[in-house]
Amino acid sequence: MAEKVLLRHLDIPHFHQLDVYVANGGYEVARKALTTMKPEEVTDQVKASNLRGRGGAGFGTGMKWGFLPKDSSKPVYLCCNADESEPGTFKDRAIIEWNTHILLEGILISSYAIKSHTCYIYIRGEFVFGTKRLEEEIAAAYAKGYLGKNIFGTGFDLDVYVHRGAGAYICGEETGLIESLEGKRAYPRIKPPFPATYGLFGCPTIVNNVETLACVPSIIQNGPAWFKAIGPESGPGPKIYCVSGHVEKPGLYELPMGVTLRSILYDHAGGIRGGKKLKAVMPGGSSFPILTADEIDVAMDFDSMRKINAFLGSAGIIVMDEDTCMVKALEIVDRFYHHESCGQCSPCREGTGWLHKLLVRLEEGNGQAEDIDLMNRISDNMMGNTVCVLADAAAMPTQSFLQKFKDEFIEHVTLGRCPFQKEGTGHRHTAHAA
Repeated sequence: MAEKVLLRHLDIPHFHQLDVYVANGGYEVARKALTTMKPEEVTDQVKASNLRGRGGAGFGTGMKWGFLPKDSSKPVYLCCNADESEPGTFKDRAIIEWNTHILLEGILISSYAIKSHTCYIYIRGEFVFGTKRLEEEIAAAYAKGYLGKNIFGTGFDLDVYVHRGAGAYICGEETGLIESLEGKRAYPRIKPPFPATYGLFGCPTIVNNVETLACVPSIIQNGPAWFKAIGPESGPGPKIYCVSGHVEKPGLYELPMGVTLRSILYDHAGGIRGGKKLKAVMPGGSSFPILTADEIDVAMDFDSMRKINAFLGSAGIIVMDEDTCMVKALEIVDRFYHHESCGQCSPCREGTGWLHKLLVRLEEGNGQAEDIDLMNRISDNMMGNTVCVLADAAAMPTQSFLQKFKDEFIEHVTLGRCPFQKEGTGHRHTAHAA
């Protein structure tokens, strides 16, 4: 895929500005959709493209739209999930800041497809610059008639609002996001009912990720067959991979879905920093199982990852070299999930804290041999026993670290200290943690 779709801003200066975007063909696809296609035809094309959600779950976008009730008298809402809080993930932020109107055009087309006249962009509170840019470009789109009343003279109206979150990871979960939008504490809801039937303000609601919505214009412009030709047919399209950690060239790489993890790390990200050996990779953000250096010849798409008991997630690739202490790396991960647990479910509220305490004890040299089995049992009791999957997000990496790097955890017990510290000191070697 030579031409960039989602990151065209790299080639065109000021592409986030409305006049530049329009000068390069912007909003012509939306015009085509609104003036020549029925909403059902747009949905059918998205469904035929096999576009799968880029927020982590990988659910079929067109299929999700199809769950909306056909005869409801209530208004339909579109919620754009821009609460990008998964550690290792920074793709949505780039789209918002530098390719702003591809998101807004995707929102316009998607809103038309699901017959929604109101969209809320729920953006992570820390994205101050992204919020400012969105608000400026939304105002520009209103002024030029791309948003608001009677768009393209079709009689279709759309209002778009930006809602800043308050820094809670749980608001990335779609029902937690909805609760927060309603002004309540962001406790995820028990499902069913699903948001498509009972969502925002009790009305039918679709929640889609930023990158997902940004893919919609290219599907309508080029057709489902074009989209399906980019990567595996069961989950195709352009994909932004976020690479951070111990590589020579960390950053964002837009590549065809299904490129191998090895290719991303070595052909694009320049290999491991300082010529060191690769030790481990978290391929889908911090909430999924870790891979060893022997497992990177895997295609980075939804189905290929599942075959090796891993997940593509949000494609937040966190790279760790040979000097990384895996106990410390996991302690950082579980500290995050303990902090971000909303506290609604006791297996998550208590389990994440318990895991973190045990990891601190191991890292400080006070761990016991039975702590390793205890962490596995705690994780077992967390998995699948809570309203949302935050508990799983702590349990899955914990169990994979313990399985694949068990010797290192045992070494912390037998030595009575972290083996990556110089003996007799509290100082680590350099480049020690993810």
